[in-house]
Amino acid sequence: MPTTTAVRLRPRALSVVATAGALMWVVSGCGEAPTSTTKPSAPAWKEPASYTYTLRSTEGERPLIGTFKVTVRDGKVVRAVGLDDSGRHVVDRTPQHIPTIADLLKEAETAREEGADKVDVSYAADGRPVTLAIDWEENGIDDEAAYALSDYEALG
Repeated sequence: MPTTTAVRLRPRALSVVATAGALMWVVSGCGEAPTSTTKPSAPAWKEPASYTYTLRSTEGERPLIGTFKVTVRDGKVVRAVGLDDSGRHVVDRTPQHIPTIADLLKEAETAREEGADKVDVSYAADGRPVTLAIDWEENGIDDEAAYALSDYEALG
């Protein structure tokens, strides 16, 4: 009949196991250095001083929701027309929230710098942005911002 024998680990054996485990933990951290996220290179585009564009702003719990026809002169919004009920409400109550294209690009850059979980910008062939999507926390609720820019026209 087989007999069982109790195995007792000695303090020295325990220290060898602990040292080996610590060494494996340290060595496993010696792989490749983490990659840093950098700003994706955008096509070269210089915002003109004067232009018009249509902005559709969606998602999130924020004041700037709606569709707008925006006129910019000398780098500032000089006219905004709400094209839907939400847009008209914003224009009537808080017109200061309506951005230039440069303001939208700054918002995306700030989100990248401050570690937003997602910042996606797509560009037209001439380099101007056509969509921007920001999600500050992947699992957060109502912290997203999405913008679609269309009908862009530089003014002389």
